[in-house]
Amino acid sequence: MIKHFKTFALSAGLAATLLFGLVGHAQAAKTKEAAAAPAAVEAAPQASAAAVVAPIAAAPAAADPHAGEENPYGLKALWGQGDIVAKGTLLILVLMSMGSWYVLITKFFEQNKVARFAKQAQDNFWSASNVRQGTDALDEASPFRFIAEKGLEGASKHTGMLGAINFNDWVTMSIQRAINNVQSRMQDGLALLATVGSTAPFVGLFGTVWGIYNALVKIGMSGQASIDKVAGPVGESLIMTAIGLAVAVPAVLGYNWLVRRNKSAMEDVNAFGSDLHSVLLGTNNK
Repeated sequence: MIKHFKTFALSAGLAATLLFGLVGHAQAAKTKEAAAAPAAVEAAPQASAAAVVAPIAAAPAAADPHAGEENPYGLKALWGQGDIVAKGTLLILVLMSMGSWYVLITKFFEQNKVARFAKQAQDNFWSASNVRQGTDALDEASPFRFIAEKGLEGASKHTGMLGAINFNDWVTMSIQRAINNVQSRMQDGLALLATVGSTAPFVGLFGTVWGIYNALVKIGMSGQASIDKVAGPVGESLIMTAIGLAVAVPAVLGYNWLVRRNKSAMEDVNAFGSDLHSVLLGTNNK
């Protein structure tokens, strides 16, 4: 009995040991699977992200199939495919732009010279002992010297039939004529700017209308109204309007700017003429 009990106890111990070993092995396997599952879940998005990023990163490296092609709807195409009317309109706009910029630049430097001559007259003319010496002290191209010379000429020619005119009125007319002459020369070229500013948009619009008309004729002859047939001719036509505006805007702004500067310069000229008139009258009364 004791022998059988020992054998049973030994068998039970071996069975318990084997059972605990199997349970421990099963728990270890479950632990490994539980640990491997999140790793697999984390690895899956990384693999998917890598698969998505790879084409995106490779996309910029792909060459643009239209990179080396020339724009078929630009100015070059407009000049090459345009008829005599379109080319003539474009040449007119170019000439108008060149003329307006020439006037802007030349009048700017001319007005600067007038401002410099005004300062010279203020410093040198009125400090002289008489009108003749003050006139000789001025630059020969100065409009202030021109006015002073006309004033002296008028005062010295107040003889004969002209002597019947009041001396004050005669000197006033002589100086005013000289001032009007200076003002007329300072306004040279401004009419061109005004003309360009008012007509250039309409010249460009004419080119646009003519281009659209030719585009419609081509579409009607081809019998196709697809976007590639319409975009080119219409786009080239609209370029004319853009060029007309690009020509007109600087002309209008330049005209207003030069008129304002002319007004400032003429204030100095009129002030000089008024002071000269008073000096000549005072000299004659002595």
